[in-house]
Amino acid sequence: MRIEVNGTPRDIAAATLADALAELGWAEARVATALNGDFVPAAARAAQALREGDRLEVLAPMQGG
Repeated sequence: MRIEVNGTPRDIAAATLADALAELGWAEARVATALNGDFVPAAARAAQALREGDRLEVLAPMQGG
């Protein structure tokens, strides 16, 4: 299916948000996720189904000062 990841169209095979993160290389990363503009907590990612055309934002925390 085709979804948008951080503004870029991507074809993925994953059916859930957790699987998509693994497929995209973020399986072990500490990231924040939003699906179609709504925050999805880490504990809910495995149950969050994806659909064609969804917009996924993946944000990594930044350090600095």
